[in-house]
Amino acid sequence: MPTKIRLQRHGRKGYAYYHIVIADSRAPRDGKFIERIGSYNPNTNPATVDLKFDRALYWVQTGAQPTDTVRTILSHEGVLMKKHLLEGVKKGAFDEAEAEKRFAAWVTSKTSKVNKTKEQLAAEKEADRKARLKAEAEVNKARAAEIAKKKAEAIAAAAEAEAGATEAPAAEEVTPAAE
Repeated sequence: MPTKIRLQRHGRKGYAYYHIVIADSRAPRDGKFIERIGSYNPNTNPATVDLKFDRALYWVQTGAQPTDTVRTILSHEGVLMKKHLLEGVKKGAFDEAEAEKRFAAWVTSKTSKVNKTKEQLAAEKEADRKARLKAEAEVNKARAAEIAKKKAEAIAAAAEAEAGATEAPAAEEVTPAAE
């Protein structure tokens, strides 16, 4: 039975997430599977991967063929690196302790790169938020100045009308008394 490691689609239209499954290559994409070894959510930044590392390594060593996308996921998670190192141990290139040391060094460098990327994304997001807040404050200042100008004009117009209204009745009062 030729087995594949592939993605099984879930989620709603336009917002898909995937289960990483071991399935017979003849089974439909979202159909019967042998084992679920993880999940993949491309909607987050960076993409979220939850993987049962030991089971994925077991299936890769057993001969299950990953699809292109799953191969990339397994590579980023280090499953293929671990398989490569274990093949080196089988061939006698180095011992298991050396393989574990190399894998630990690779994991450390990988996590530092991912953390650096996350920090950079967070910093960019914060800078964008501050820039939008500053632009909004400037717009609010301009709007407040415009409103203050209109209020001043309205007060001045009301004062003129009141002054004109107080002068006109005084003139009318004077005329009837003159008669």
